[in-house]
Amino acid sequence: LSSGMQEGPAAAIEVCSELAPGIADSLSVDCVRMGRSSHKLRNPDNVAPGWLEPVIESYASGDVELRAQTVPLADGRSGYSEPFIVLPMCLTCHGTNLDADVAAQFAANYPADQATGFSEVDFRGVFWVEF
Repeated sequence: LSSGMQEGPAAAIEVCSELAPGIADSLSVDCVRMGRSSHKLRNPDNVAPGWLEPVIESYASGDVELRAQTVPLADGRSGYSEPFIVLPMCLTCHGTNLDADVAAQFAANYPADQATGFSEVDFRGVFWVEF
């Protein structure tokens, strides 16, 4: 993502929308699944697994500290979530004042986009793993 941002918002959007899901898929092997999700989704393909929904809600509401959590799942499996916050570079695509071209790109590709309106250090979402 950092490399993409050096080339501009369009390249960063490509990383998030096309490359990141492929990376998660390629690492989801041998009974391990991983992804990213949020309380404010841009891509509906990133909807949280059921076990993760209350974890995300607790982060978003401020009920818990923004730190990694492990959750016991059925059949001896575990779920791991690691929250991430909005950094200054994130505001280009997730802030309140988007460039018109960036906003148009999101409107065309993600008509139900909810992933804007953030400020620096806001809770943005989670990386998660089931194992």
